[in-house]
Amino acid sequence: MPEGDVLARLARLLTRSLADQVLVRSDLRWPEAAGADFTGRRSTGTVSYGKHLLTRFDDGRTLHTHMRMDGVWRARTTRTPPEPLRQPRVRAVLATQQWTCVGEQLGMLTVLRTRDEARLLSHLGPNLMAQGEALDAALDLAAANFTRSRGRPAGEVLLDQSVAAGIGTIYLAETLWRHQISPWRMVELVPDARALYATAAALMRRSADAPTLTATGSREQSTHVHGREGLACARCGTPIAMASIGPSAMERPAFHCPACQPG
Repeated sequence: MPEGDVLARLARLLTRSLADQVLVRSDLRWPEAAGADFTGRRSTGTVSYGKHLLTRFDDGRTLHTHMRMDGVWRARTTRTPPEPLRQPRVRAVLATQQWTCVGEQLGMLTVLRTRDEARLLSHLGPNLMAQGEALDAALDLAAANFTRSRGRPAGEVLLDQSVAAGIGTIYLAETLWRHQISPWRMVELVPDARALYATAAALMRRSADAPTLTATGSREQSTHVHGREGLACARCGTPIAMASIGPSAMERPAFHCPACQPG
């Protein structure tokens, strides 16, 4: 599932492609949004919140999309005549005279009033892709939420979007490896929760701001533990291991070094 860094990149992609231009095409292939039409409207920009995208328009509406596991937005040059884009994976098409943005395999699509965004996101913790003073406040709140989750494994809590929004399995693994903490260490045994979230936020921001942006917003960076099962730990040489973490039916892979991330 795309994490906070990829969503930040996709937000920039949609903003660059659509903002301040009149839409000449709007096709939302989603049951609850089938009647919504943004043709003739202007986007005022797209922002990310955790793993959610909010594309705002000048008439007070917002298009909310979530990638789930396989979703992505792609931008391409608008063609004349317009491409039919009839593939079943296409869930949304927004186009200006210059750019056409295509949402494929989207896991969620909602049209709402912009003023109702806070209500839509109310179940989420603070946004770790915030910046400046907003990030400082987000880290403080994330640490407080984490500390209140006593009796749960740290890795499980890092994945909990109601504690803080944006972290997935990649930044779970990379953050805990840097702090030499096992994903299964109980929350109450973690000495500095704010430092964990500061690390995760910094790693995601570094990836989001990296110059290797692709047309689809995909991540291009190396990892120390995620996806490296069986390979040597860069710190101690022990083979990286992977085991599932999380409640039943919601388990996720947790890559870790058994030697330098003691439980």
